[in-house]
Amino acid sequence: MKKLIVLMAALSFTAPLYAQTAAPTSAAASALSDGVVRKIDTENNKITLKHGPITNLDMPGMTMVFQVVSPTLLNGVKVGDAVKFHVEKINGAMTITAIKPAQ
Repeated sequence: MKKLIVLMAALSFTAPLYAQTAAPTSAAASALSDGVVRKIDTENNKITLKHGPITNLDMPGMTMVFQVVSPTLLNGVKVGDAVKFHVEKINGAMTITAIKPAQ
Protein backbone atom coordinates (compact mmCIF):
# COMPACT_ATOMS: atom_id res chain seq x y z
CA MET A 1 0.00 0.00 0.00
CA LYS A 2 2.86 2.37 0.87
CA LYS A 3 4.46 1.75 -2.56
CA LEU A 4 1.17 2.62 -4.26
CA ILE A 5 0.99 5.94 -2.39
CA VAL A 6 4.58 6.78 -3.33
CA LEU A 7 3.88 5.87 -6.97
CA MET A 8 0.73 8.02 -7.04
CA ALA A 9 2.63 10.95 -5.53
CA ALA A 10 5.42 10.60 -8.12
CA LEU A 11 2.92 10.49 -10.98
CA SER A 12 1.12 13.57 -9.72
CA PHE A 13 4.34 15.56 -10.20
CA THR A 14 5.12 14.27 -13.68
CA ALA A 15 1.64 14.59 -15.25
CA PRO A 16 1.84 18.37 -15.73
CA LEU A 17 5.00 17.91 -17.79
CA TYR A 18 3.02 16.02 -20.41
CA ALA A 19 0.12 18.50 -20.34
CA GLN A 20 2.21 21.48 -21.41
CA THR A 21 1.73 22.58 -24.99
CA ALA A 22 4.59 23.69 -27.15
CA ALA A 23 4.82 27.35 -28.09
CA PRO A 24 4.36 28.02 -31.80
CA THR A 25 7.56 28.24 -33.76
CA SER A 26 8.59 31.61 -35.11
CA ALA A 27 8.15 30.22 -38.63
CA ALA A 28 4.51 29.39 -37.94
CA ALA A 29 3.90 32.70 -36.21
CA SER A 30 5.28 34.67 -39.15
CA ALA A 31 3.89 32.48 -41.96
CA LEU A 32 2.41 34.27 -44.95
CA SER A 33 -1.00 33.28 -46.28
CA ASP A 34 -2.24 33.48 -49.87
CA GLY A 35 -5.10 35.69 -50.95
CA VAL A 36 -6.67 37.77 -53.70
CA VAL A 37 -7.64 41.42 -53.17
CA ARG A 38 -11.39 41.91 -53.65
CA LYS A 39 -11.82 45.47 -52.31
CA ILE A 40 -9.68 48.25 -50.82
CA ASP A 41 -11.19 50.83 -48.45
CA THR A 42 -8.46 53.43 -47.92
CA GLU A 43 -10.82 55.75 -46.03
CA ASN A 44 -11.30 53.17 -43.26
CA ASN A 45 -7.92 51.37 -43.54
CA LYS A 46 -9.57 48.06 -44.53
CA ILE A 47 -9.04 45.48 -47.24
CA THR A 48 -11.25 42.59 -48.36
CA LEU A 49 -9.40 39.41 -49.27
CA LYS A 50 -10.46 36.03 -50.55
CA HIS A 51 -7.85 33.94 -48.75
CA GLY A 52 -6.67 30.42 -48.23
CA PRO A 53 -6.03 28.94 -44.78
CA ILE A 54 -4.39 31.25 -42.23
CA THR A 55 -2.21 28.79 -40.34
CA ASN A 56 -1.10 31.01 -37.47
CA LEU A 57 -4.75 31.64 -36.53
CA ASP A 58 -6.01 28.15 -37.45
CA MET A 59 -8.54 29.75 -39.82
CA PRO A 60 -9.92 28.11 -42.97
CA GLY A 61 -10.07 29.87 -46.31
CA MET A 62 -12.88 32.38 -46.87
CA THR A 63 -13.54 35.96 -47.98
CA MET A 64 -13.40 38.59 -45.25
CA VAL A 65 -12.55 42.19 -44.39
CA PHE A 66 -9.34 42.95 -42.49
CA GLN A 67 -8.03 46.05 -40.77
CA VAL A 68 -4.51 47.07 -41.76
CA VAL A 69 -1.91 48.02 -39.16
CA SER A 70 -0.76 50.94 -41.34
CA PRO A 71 -2.55 52.65 -44.24
CA THR A 72 0.69 52.57 -46.24
CA LEU A 73 0.27 48.78 -46.59
CA LEU A 74 -2.59 49.44 -49.02
CA ASN A 75 -0.35 51.42 -51.40
CA GLY A 76 1.41 48.38 -52.85
CA VAL A 77 -1.66 46.35 -53.88
CA LYS A 78 -4.75 46.78 -56.05
CA VAL A 79 -8.05 44.96 -56.59
CA GLY A 80 -7.47 41.65 -58.37
CA ASP A 81 -3.87 41.22 -57.15
CA ALA A 82 -2.79 37.85 -55.81
CA VAL A 83 -1.04 38.60 -52.51
CA LYS A 84 0.92 37.06 -49.65
CA PHE A 85 -0.05 38.49 -46.26
CA HIS A 86 0.30 38.05 -42.52
CA VAL A 87 -2.56 38.69 -40.12
CA GLU A 88 -2.71 38.86 -36.33
CA LYS A 89 -5.60 39.36 -33.93
CA ILE A 90 -4.89 42.80 -32.43
CA ASN A 91 -7.31 44.26 -29.87
CA GLY A 92 -9.96 41.80 -31.03
CA ALA A 93 -9.70 42.72 -34.74
CA MET A 94 -8.12 40.65 -37.49
CA THR A 95 -5.35 42.99 -38.62
CA ILE A 96 -2.95 42.63 -41.54
CA THR A 97 0.59 43.40 -40.44
CA ALA A 98 2.30 42.64 -43.78
CA ILE A 99 1.09 42.32 -47.37
CA LYS A 100 2.86 42.09 -50.71
CA PRO A 101 2.03 41.04 -54.26
CA ALA A 102 2.55 37.31 -54.78
CA GLN A 103 5.53 36.42 -56.98
